[in-house]
Amino acid sequence: MPPKLAEIVDEFASAPRDVVLEMLLEFSDAVPALPADLVGHAGMEQVPECQTQFFLKATVNPDDTVQTFFDCPLEAPTTRAFAGILTEGLEGATPEEILALPEDLYARMGLGQVISPLRIRGAAAILARLKRQVTAQAK
Repeated sequence: MPPKLAEIVDEFASAPRDVVLEMLLEFSDAVPALPADLVGHAGMEQVPECQTQFFLKATVNPDDTVQTFFDCPLEAPTTRAFAGILTEGLEGATPEEILALPEDLYARMGLGQVISPLRIRGAAAILARLKRQVTAQAK
């Protein structure tokens, strides 16, 4: 797991349950605006398992780092927060690091105790689609 993401996961895992949701929502502001070429979701993949409209794109750069792009409405703060965690935690990650991410990332963070199973399912689908896009581009 990339070091920054491991740090975030550890912070969530060690936090008291009553502050985990508050911590999660702080990440909803970490999702940057889309670059001009992705506005309107051109070239992005929708994640239909999410309860809200969620789009993502992963690009494997020539320097063997992965750049991620996420779009989720402000009205979906927990889903947007998960995108913020991935944005911060995966910055500079290699394809190998992303493909090695544990499927139970959410459980390791303790999110299953504070968000609904539908949101967890959406988060799992986001991670699965992200890995699939990276796999398709990996050399």
